[in-house]
Amino acid sequence: MKSEIREENRKRVFSGCRPSGQLHLGNYLGGIKGYLALQERNDLDCIYAIMDLHGITTPFDPKNFREGANGAVLDYLGAGLDPEKCHLMVQSSVREHIELAYFLGTIYPVSRVEQLPTYKEKKLQNPDYVNVGLLYYPILMAADILLYKSVLVPAGLDQEPHIEVAREVARKFNKMFGPVFPEPQRFETEASCVPSLLGSGKMSKSIKGSAIFLTDDLAVIKEKLTKVPTDSGQGKELPKEGGVATLFFLSEAFLGRESRKELEKEYLGKGLRYAPLKERLAGAIAAELEPIQERRRYFEDRPEKVAEILAAGKEHCQELAQKTMSEVKRAMGFEV
Repeated sequence: MKSEIREENRKRVFSGCRPSGQLHLGNYLGGIKGYLALQERNDLDCIYAIMDLHGITTPFDPKNFREGANGAVLDYLGAGLDPEKCHLMVQSSVREHIELAYFLGTIYPVSRVEQLPTYKEKKLQNPDYVNVGLLYYPILMAADILLYKSVLVPAGLDQEPHIEVAREVARKFNKMFGPVFPEPQRFETEASCVPSLLGSGKMSKSIKGSAIFLTDDLAVIKEKLTKVPTDSGQGKELPKEGGVATLFFLSEAFLGRESRKELEKEYLGKGLRYAPLKERLAGAIAAELEPIQERRRYFEDRPEKVAEILAAGKEHCQELAQKTMSEVKRAMGFEV
């Protein structure tokens, strides 16, 4: 059952993911594990979303776009998000996200948005798909967070610049029109940045071979880990990046901190054998993903139940969103 604490006294949490259809270990360790921890707190009202409006700012296929959103919902539920403890929703189902983004966009400078590293990265990744929506992405994200007056945003370190934009927008709005919004803070998750299997950058849905997905079975996980680049297995210093660093990171996450220390000791001493490590690590990852996949299949076989969960989330969020928009319009001088 949801907390008996009065709704208005509960602090709000908001976060979400784009509807790629497949979540990976980066999403799981860097976001969802934080979601799971926060949903257990009785003093918080947690809202977790599928950010489909953000999903169309980069190239997408409309034929399977909805399928991708549905897949992300199933991954959420499979990972353990409990509709009795949190609210699940699809961003576009609450139109106030777009409405608030427009209002906030009128008080925020274009030059500041253009400075954000993620905007520059996306321009380089998709030089033929640089659109106004991509430029507007941080404003819409600020609206996503502020619409529910969220105070905590569980997210990886790479999202801190966007959360800072949300704080800046809140401060500017409050200064111009009166106190309406709290300033949100990032809730640091278990792993702020999960490294890629390729040895550079972070795990990504869009970079082939860089990620282990929550739906991968043991055979697929073994195959992916086999391809992680390694060295001779011995050195005078521990690698801070590259495939070996990725293996150490995953070892701590799935085998435990003590196991990582032992592996590092071997690397600095007699030498480390990667084949048995990758075998052991694959088994540990598969074991953790197995119950997630089992829950996912349960909800996949019950689409009507998933629809009910999203409908309840939409109803809850719409009520909150309408209250916020009334305050915003009144503060800015519009008739309500």
